[in-house]
Amino acid sequence: MLLGVPVQARQVIPNFTRGTVTSETTSTTTVTEIIRQTDYTTGSSYTVTGTNINIPANPQMGANYTLITPGEPFQFSETYLGPGIATETYIDRTTTTESFTTTMSVFTQ
Repeated sequence: MLLGVPVQARQVIPNFTRGTVTSETTSTTTVTEIIRQTDYTTGSSYTVTGTNINIPANPQMGANYTLITPGEPFQFSETYLGPGIATETYIDRTTTTESFTTTMSVFTQ
């Protein structure tokens, strides 16, 4: 036969008053960039510069340039850039970033 036994519930009381939780996270990010750039010109340009050089108002390739004061120092530069590739840029770079984070939570009762 069944006998009834009284059941009593008791309150549970934690036996701590304070605690902490610490978390650590480490991450590494690597970015690799490859850049290829080519600049083209569709026309042409002609440039003449210098010191102690007689340069006409509209210089042309093949012109005869003369010294202003013969026998004195001079500088002369003549540049022609025709249609085609003007510049090429090649960049390969890798950037690595590392981060470390520590988080602490404190709790009390």
